[in-house]
Amino acid sequence: MPAAANSISERCIYLLRHAEPLVEPGGRRYIGQTDPPLSPFGIGQAQRWREYFGNKAIEFFFSSDLQRAAHTARIIAEGRHAEVLLLPELRELNLGAWEGMTFDEVRCRDPEGFARRGRDPVHYRPTGGESFDELRRRAVPAFERIMAQATGRVLVVGHAGVNRVILCHLLGMPLAHLFRLGQDHAGLNVVEILPSGLRVRAVNRILEFEVHQISAI
Repeated sequence: MPAAANSISERCIYLLRHAEPLVEPGGRRYIGQTDPPLSPFGIGQAQRWREYFGNKAIEFFFSSDLQRAAHTARIIAEGRHAEVLLLPELRELNLGAWEGMTFDEVRCRDPEGFARRGRDPVHYRPTGGESFDELRRRAVPAFERIMAQATGRVLVVGHAGVNRVILCHLLGMPLAHLFRLGQDHAGLNVVEILPSGLRVRAVNRILEFEVHQISAI
């Protein structure tokens, strides 16, 4: 592999989705700002990232203050004597009345709302919740402050929705296309901060399945 592919800017942000949380069985659920802990498998995912980052200098650690993200960040930061700074602005989308329900339950109990969100995911807001546009307006400024203030390499642990709106912003993508970006549990995105501007180096890399690819990051 060419040497350039194995190097990365001294200023970069590792934007990670939290590891797998412990959720009730029964199908995909809207957990949003519901706050489950990590599952045993999720703890293992975070530990594998800790091993991967073990010989890499990371100067700052930031995370959503929801426990599934904060625990992921703290596992990765273990042994570094580094504080994980918790930012409420990086919390996942608030799904209001849909919190904790499965997709099928929402489709049955609120078919009109489910259909409206499908037609306009950017602006639709479940009862008591947020739209993705509102999420963008709180999460992107927080991420921009991290980029502006933090030096060196930084780890930020967020959520699927949070990471997608940030990546849409960085890539200049319409927010309506956010679901085109995969964000699996413990998936890593890498944003380089270069003199010429920003470059999204990697999107949704999964360590346990892509060790041969992620070695270039």
